[in-house]
Amino acid sequence: MSARTGLWGILTEPLIRQNPVTLQILGICSALAVTTSVATALTMSGALTAVVVLSAGVISLIRRHIPDSIRLIVQIVIVASLVIVIDQLLQAYLFEISQRLSVFVSLITTNCLVLGRTESYSRHNPPLRAMVDALGNGLGYSLVLTVIGAIRELFGAGSLLGWQVFATVDQGGWYTPLNLMLLAPSAFFLLGGLVWAIRSILPDQAEALDYLRPDDPENAA
Repeated sequence: MSARTGLWGILTEPLIRQNPVTLQILGICSALAVTTSVATALTMSGALTAVVVLSAGVISLIRRHIPDSIRLIVQIVIVASLVIVIDQLLQAYLFEISQRLSVFVSLITTNCLVLGRTESYSRHNPPLRAMVDALGNGLGYSLVLTVIGAIRELFGAGSLLGWQVFATVDQGGWYTPLNLMLLAPSAFFLLGGLVWAIRSILPDQAEALDYLRPDDPENAA
């Protein structure tokens, strides 16, 4: 029972409390670039989750045979190989979305989230725990991208997953799309607002101040 509880905790902690995007601020480049629609956000999320889970399993399996002096090179080669496979699959079966994602699928190779989990967790844990941790972090990343993608597509185009939710003016409806939502700055502000909201609800996630304010009671001590 304790093993199950441990694995469940490893899987669920990265969703909110230890979310790699909102808490650790990892992988935000793709969060800003590929969230213009839910479809691209989900595709990118699926690609990154698949890469991080598979790379975690492979690296964990061979962790005792990787010399420390070349560990980063080995990890990058494994991740890059998986990214190439995922990219080819996307081009074969989801070509249009693959074109919209452009180079960002290839950039999964250097994503801080992927390399961070392989370096800090997969190298020190057995395959099952490593893959569950990777899956949890992939789902946490996916959750943030999906939320931001849904907001941007809904208010930027009046639709979700291609289905028209708000009848736009050019269709004879009432809604005027906010074109700003389809630009990168909107993702930046939405991500910042999401981080602020989560840290307001969970104040323990806020970093400690590097200095004390003049009116801080601790100065009196």
